[in-house]
Amino acid sequence: MPVKAHRASDYLKSPEDAAAYLNAALEEMGDDPRLLMKAFRNVAEAHGGVSAVARHAELDRVALSRALSGRRNPRLDTVTKVTAACGLKLRFSA
Repeated sequence: MPVKAHRASDYLKSPEDAAAYLNAALEEMGDDPRLLMKAFRNVAEAHGGVSAVARHAELDRVALSRALSGRRNPRLDTVTKVTAACGLKLRFSA
């Protein structure tokens, strides 16, 4: 039986699925926020790609691509803009 490539972005089309995925990444990231940014890259891919999200978030495409690479620590303003561009809200709870 052939193995089919798995892309997380194929399963993140709805806001509910994307939110659940990002919440799981947030819980798993520990002290390394780069994991969350990799998860945001998958969500961005599900929402038309990094270029489309960058346009919607009014961010530079190259800068956003670097931020979502998982090699850098994210800035809060980038996280909030990408969150909104993907139709999600950033929330805190106790």
